[in-house]
Amino acid sequence: MSKGIKGLAVALLTPVAWLRRRFLAPLGRLWSHARLRERITSPLDPSVVVLGVPEIHGTGNIRLGRQLYLYPDLYLETQGTGEIRIGDEVVISRGVHLVAFERIRIGEGSMIGEYTSIRDANHRTGTDRALRWSGHESRPIAIGRQVWIGRGVTVLPGVSIGDGAVIGANAVVTRDIPAGAVAVGIPARVVKSASTDRPVEASR
Repeated sequence: MSKGIKGLAVALLTPVAWLRRRFLAPLGRLWSHARLRERITSPLDPSVVVLGVPEIHGTGNIRLGRQLYLYPDLYLETQGTGEIRIGDEVVISRGVHLVAFERIRIGEGSMIGEYTSIRDANHRTGTDRALRWSGHESRPIAIGRQVWIGRGVTVLPGVSIGDGAVIGANAVVTRDIPAGAVAVGIPARVVKSASTDRPVEASR
């Protein structure tokens, strides 16, 4: 395609793109909101912004607070008696995976970075069965209020993250993180403590 034709095509399509953004995008958000509401077992507050239809698997035992901001490509799964509970004013970025066989709770005002994985269960190993049929072992995950989880973080079963904690990008959280602490790395280690507001020695 020549530059002249491309320029003309773009000029003609720009008003169409504007109209789509102005009028069709809000309809798309309404559709996404309705699709999410249809798949979960609890009411969905009108204040929740849903930018793309989440992928929902399992029982739909999901309770969402008010004024959430949900980016596209979310994966939400609850199996058996598992539940997901998310407080008010939480932001969940693109591509986040939440999988609960027991319980995942995220406190109000927290922010979950892109492509983070929060799963409260692992496949059983060491059995004679194929992994997909070996069952799961689960432990609940609790994420406090005003927690900031960076991009690409993995939170493993049984972990608690205290209020106001910060988890650096790409960290793997294998143990509890105290309130107000900053943790980074694989496995995640506390590098700044709320109690002292000073960096923690690397040997600790």
